[in-house]
Parts: sequence; structure tokens; C-alpha cells
Amino acid sequence: MSSVVAGLLLKANEARIVTLAGTRASHSLVAEKFNKLAVPKNPTQEDVAAFVRALSSFCTANKVEKLILNRRATAGQGAGGAGTFLLEGVVLASALVPVDFAHPATMKATERKAGDSKAQKPATIDLGKAYDLAYEGLL
Repeated sequence: MSSVVAGLLLKANEARIVTLAGTRASHSLVAEKFNKLAVPKNPTQEDVAAFVRALSSFCTANKVEKLILNRRATAGQGAGGAGTFLLEGVVLASALVPVDFAHPATMKATERKAGDSKAQKPATIDLGKAYDLAYEGLL
């Protein structure tokens, strides 16, 4: 079954986005020119509302069926900061499609097993991680 999945890498006050259509065996990039949404470091209510509108419009325009977010560390080194926490809550509260999380260990295991089927993975580190998130959501 083919689907459209967007991987959102939440990092500080930004969401890096890669959208894939298809299956794990056969997929393609969607909306290649669109790859980032952000809110200011100290966002206002209107800033957050604008982020929600932009994400909703993106999902509707690209027929996104599911969002996959990075599992945020809650403690220790690399724990998600305030910006990441804010964006995660906003996405969970406002998404019009199902939202799932992918754990870094799961993504590493998938990379070992299916890394050769990720020919379209962007070279940029953050977009590559967003691609991996979207790939986790494909069937």
C-alpha cells in the first residue's frame, strides 16, 4: 500500500521536513523545494499560529497521511531544549493527520537493513535525518 509520509526533524526552533510517497521498496521525494519551518526563539502566540497554518497547508497540499517525529531525549546529554519541546507539543496538538515517533535506535537498525534502498536521501545531515524519519513511516 502506497502512502505519503512526512518526516519532521525537530531541532531547536526549527522543523526540517522531508516528504516521501510510495513504499519502502519504491518511493519518491515530494515537495523537494520545501524543507524547513521555524518559529522565532521567543515565539508569540501569532508566531506559533503561523507555524500551525504553514504545517497544515503543507500537509493538505501534499496529501500527507502521517507525520513522523524524532523521539526527543528527555534527560541527559542531547536532551531536547525548550524550542524542540514547544514544537513537539504544537505538532501533537494541531496535526490533522496521525503523528508517530521514531526512536534513533530503530532508525539505525533500519539503516543497517535497508540503507541501500535510500538512494534519494539528501546529503545534508538534518535533511538526511528527516528523510530517515519519513522512511520509517513507509510500509
